[in-house]
Amino acid sequence: MRRALALVALATTSMVSLAFVVPLLLVVHQIARDRAITDAQRQANAAVSILAATNDLHERERALATVPAWKQDGLAIHIPGQATLGTTRAKPADIKTVRTGTDESTTAGVDGGVVYLLPTQLAQPTSTGEDTAVIEVFVPSEALSRGVAGASLALIVVAIGLVVGSVVVADRLAAKVVGATRNLAAVARAFGDGNLDARVEPSGPRELSEAGFSFNTMADRVVATLDAERELAADLSHRLRTPLTALRLDAEALDDGVDAARMREAVATLEREVDIIIQTARRPLSERGPEWCDLAEVVAERVDFWGALAEDEGRDFRLAGVGRRVPVAVSRTELVSIVDVLLGNVFRHTAPGVAFAVSVLVLRGPVAALVVEDAGTGIKHPRMAVRRGNSGGGSTGLGLDIVRRVAETAGGSIRIDISPMGGARIRVDLAMLDPAVFRNMARGGGPVPDREEPWPDVPRGAGDYRPLHRAVGALRAMRKTRVNSRSERP
Repeated sequence: MRRALALVALATTSMVSLAFVVPLLLVVHQIARDRAITDAQRQANAAVSILAATNDLHERERALATVPAWKQDGLAIHIPGQATLGTTRAKPADIKTVRTGTDESTTAGVDGGVVYLLPTQLAQPTSTGEDTAVIEVFVPSEALSRGVAGASLALIVVAIGLVVGSVVVADRLAAKVVGATRNLAAVARAFGDGNLDARVEPSGPRELSEAGFSFNTMADRVVATLDAERELAADLSHRLRTPLTALRLDAEALDDGVDAARMREAVATLEREVDIIIQTARRPLSERGPEWCDLAEVVAERVDFWGALAEDEGRDFRLAGVGRRVPVAVSRTELVSIVDVLLGNVFRHTAPGVAFAVSVLVLRGPVAALVVEDAGTGIKHPRMAVRRGNSGGGSTGLGLDIVRRVAETAGGSIRIDISPMGGARIRVDLAMLDPAVFRNMARGGGPVPDREEPWPDVPRGAGDYRPLHRAVGALRAMRKTRVNSRSERP
């Protein structure tokens, strides 16, 4: 934009400069010519006075010696019937035309310049009976263009100065506009990258200032909306405490035993999870640090959880690739939701007894891949399956869309293929953390090494908590056991 405004100023001032410089150059040339002709006319008039003052040839020559043109061999007097006085350059035809024509002077071009011809009336006719003499003054080309070069150069310099000055002024004016625009763009990028405290210092033209004020207003409303949504999520989670309290009281009222202890533990786990949800929801995004988790650890835990249901339904399953740490830039909560969605789809959309497999792969990039495949009937429309709200199995159609959103947020992707087992194969790629970054985050801060290091050996319990789904499953199992025990009573 700055360059464009400078080019506009350059083009405009260049056209304006040409519009006045070219005519002025022509005027300068004309003025120089008129000045030289005027000087020749003045000397010709001096010669006319000498002719009128005396008829003696020697007196005339002595008087003509005082005329500058005579000294420079540029003055000649043509008297009919007499020899020409001085050096002549004019053509005889031009002299004859002036003598026999009107009483007006004229100029004629000759080699090296022009001659000024002035007819004058003699006091007495000559022996030929003619009484008109012609005064000839030679004007060299140098005299016709004297001072033109300097004046032309001055005009050109002034024109160039105007052009350069206008470009500089336009650039300075554009700098304010461009600076304000870049500032607005930089703040918008920062806000889009998650810096919710980024605000614009309105500057520049009125329109850009208004845009800055509007952006700040929009940012404030976005932050207010996010705060309201966080509070709403926290409030909704807080409402769970009432039924949890009742459930805890029921659990405490149970007799001592293994089932009662498991129910109390499940209730305590649920209460801790609700507290974590409330604290996370009410924590501003700007205060949240980078999140990570171990993909292998989460997958192993979730497969262990779903394994109990798989055994009940007679499903064979295989787990691979969880023998080493695979740190990914995804929060543990989101990764748990991904694994639960994928495994839940296997149980929901395939018949009991259908086998499935879960594996964790480490690819180039580095990229970690979570692969869930089954021996079912597969997915008929893979592209439609990842679109929000599309489902052909009676569900909400949000599961795979959640997986896609989380994967893309973490710099990854989701791919749906046909499994060698015969059913669907869903692969979720997630960006792995740099080894140095992972080491720094796992230790809770500190300097980050400049060189690459192997994956650090971080204790598996770092940042661990029992998943909410596991507690819910335990509660369901306890409730089922309790109902069965009641039904067996006489």
